[in-house]
Amino acid sequence: MLSFVARRVGAAAGTLVLSSVIVFLAVQALPGDVATQILGKDATPDAVAALRGKLGLDQPAWERYAHWMRGALHGDFGASLVSSRPVGGEVATYLGNSALIALVTVLFAVTGSIVLGIVAGLNRDRWPDHLISTVSLVGMSVPEFVVATVLVLCFSVALPWFPAVVLYGPEASAGRLLPAVWLPALALAVVMAAYIVRMARTSVIDVMASEYVTTARLKGLSTWRVVTRHALPSALLPTLHVIALNVAWLAGGVAVVENVFNYPGIGKLMLSSVQNRDLPVIQAIALISAVIYVVCNLAADVGAMALNPKLRTGGRTR
Repeated sequence: MLSFVARRVGAAAGTLVLSSVIVFLAVQALPGDVATQILGKDATPDAVAALRGKLGLDQPAWERYAHWMRGALHGDFGASLVSSRPVGGEVATYLGNSALIALVTVLFAVTGSIVLGIVAGLNRDRWPDHLISTVSLVGMSVPEFVVATVLVLCFSVALPWFPAVVLYGPEASAGRLLPAVWLPALALAVVMAAYIVRMARTSVIDVMASEYVTTARLKGLSTWRVVTRHALPSALLPTLHVIALNVAWLAGGVAVVENVFNYPGIGKLMLSSVQNRDLPVIQAIALISAVIYVVCNLAADVGAMALNPKLRTGGRTR
């Protein structure tokens, strides 16, 4: 088990290093000059050259990457080119607000989708299966910004139960932001749960048709015990990776929804940083997104190993 985890951690570390290189090169390849954009088109060449030296843009790319990575390993991503504040603190503030949406989304999407997938799988080709499959197919087909717009029209305009937009800044407390979290979280949960429901349904159908489940039924075990003791752990194995991918997807999917609701989260900060060409902030957000993606997949691998004894024994049977 330790060797398995060590291999996965090594692969995750290699993926993060490669991701950091790609992020750095992609940001550096953006068109235009940062110093010129900050000072304006009327700036003199001497002023532009001085600012480029101050920002370290006159150094070779590999030196800038090494300096950036040394700082990133210690949580120092430099200073924002727009606000001059430390990037780490600024990103942490917005990331905390997005984490509030992500927590509510995962809580509802993962719990609800697994339950609905199990119900659909156990009632294959019956009306619960048809209803759940149809709704999940619609959820997979509709983009999250369309779902968000429909929710605003229904629960903010027609029924004024929730605020349509957030009027608070990024420094607002969780208590102030909480009333505005539900609609963005629901919009993301609808799209996210659709994929998990489909995978959970397919896994339950496959497991319930397996030989060991048939044997358990022949022994006279109740349906509840067969499902919870024998079928559910095996059915969760392929579902775990879909959950991990969807949780990682939140890092990008939340950007669109946050802008629909004017929510002060990491997605809104990312879009404003791209518009203002705030390179340190863009690099920090991209690297943090890569870390979230790698950590989610690593957690899914470890969870799958904990549920499947064959992975812990290298596929050997006793």
